[in-house]
Amino acid sequence: MNMILRGNICYSKTPKTLETLENGFLVCENETVIGVFPVIPETYKAFPVADYGGSLIIPGLCDLHVHAPQYARRGLGLDIELLDWLNRYTFPEEAKYADAGYADEAYACFVDALKHGATTRACIFATPHTAATVMLMEKLEESGLVTYVGRVNMDRNSPEYLREASAEEAYLSTIEWIESTKDRFRNTSPILTPRFIPTCSDELMGKLAELQKEYGLPVQSHLSENKDEVSWVRELCPEAESYGGAYDRFGLFGGPGTPTIMAHCVWSEGAEEELLRENGVFVAHCPQSNTNLASGIAPVRRFLSKGIRVGLGSDIAGGCHTSIFRAMSDAVQVSKLYWRMADKNDAPLSMPEAFYLGTAGGGSFFGKVGSFETGYEFDAVVIDDSGIKSPNPLTIEERLARIVYFSDDDCIVDKYVRGRKLKGGCT
Repeated sequence: MNMILRGNICYSKTPKTLETLENGFLVCENETVIGVFPVIPETYKAFPVADYGGSLIIPGLCDLHVHAPQYARRGLGLDIELLDWLNRYTFPEEAKYADAGYADEAYACFVDALKHGATTRACIFATPHTAATVMLMEKLEESGLVTYVGRVNMDRNSPEYLREASAEEAYLSTIEWIESTKDRFRNTSPILTPRFIPTCSDELMGKLAELQKEYGLPVQSHLSENKDEVSWVRELCPEAESYGGAYDRFGLFGGPGTPTIMAHCVWSEGAEEELLRENGVFVAHCPQSNTNLASGIAPVRRFLSKGIRVGLGSDIAGGCHTSIFRAMSDAVQVSKLYWRMADKNDAPLSMPEAFYLGTAGGGSFFGKVGSFETGYEFDAVVIDDSGIKSPNPLTIEERLARIVYFSDDDCIVDKYVRGRKLKGGCT
């Protein structure tokens, strides 16, 4: 689709600075960004123009880690730590998705929330229930968002009512799910999803590794979120050099042909950090969840300085908000606490850096996504912030900062994904 958006444009080329242009023109040709211009180039003058006046136009936001079946429980049970929280609240909620009627209603709520926010791309955990996972994928495809969705695998150290009967059964069910969805959708793709090492036996991990090689699918899971969890993995996998190494020995930790996201990485250090860097694994930084569940603060500045790839995640329902704007502001705030209380050498994140993580940083997992540089896929969000009154004139960067910190989806006017305006708008 060919078109031009006019407005006050803001995007990132690097983590350190924002590119802004007042009353600029953002040109899209065949779902791809041509560029940002002060006037419409002669070549594109025949393209239709959507004039958004004084509104802000930014790249779509990318959520690298969210649990769709937990959406119904957001904001509940967050006064305890991770492992207790999983057993008391999360696993019982996820078990409900064996009921198709419940899954239909709950996933409709989740997809509607995601559609009407600023997120255009997301990597999503479902449950071990194949039918419900396919249902979620169907709803996401209809929404127009671009997503990876994972049927969760788990065959040990979890309640019998949610745990798969055996590694073989999990393997066969996952094949069935992949085969039924791999070529069915334009915007929605499968991603291999071992929940985390404590709930996945060596036999299951080996079988998922076979599937990864056969189908070439990306991988998502959790890593070093909580100190007790890290100690547990050390007991379960004494032969692994690190928690990350417990994935890597099966070939499920990045590297050529295995794009991988690991959520949290709060307690990653030493050999594990080096493995993240060497294998090109993406860290999904989830600051609100890490705060709510008392997991700690991920050393994001250190990750960035070492060349580790980092994006942001909402981590519903450890996090309460689907907004990646909220993840940006939380990332800045917890980085200040880390600098103040843990390591004075790790400078806090700036707002432009946090914006980069939520757009181009996380977007790079999807390819050339999350910026308005030439050749990027055309994902854009239009924001009318005129209702946020101020007696002072504000720059585009200052206006964006307020949007980030207020995290108000009501300001979103329109959203474009791969050059297509979402049906029904965003308000």
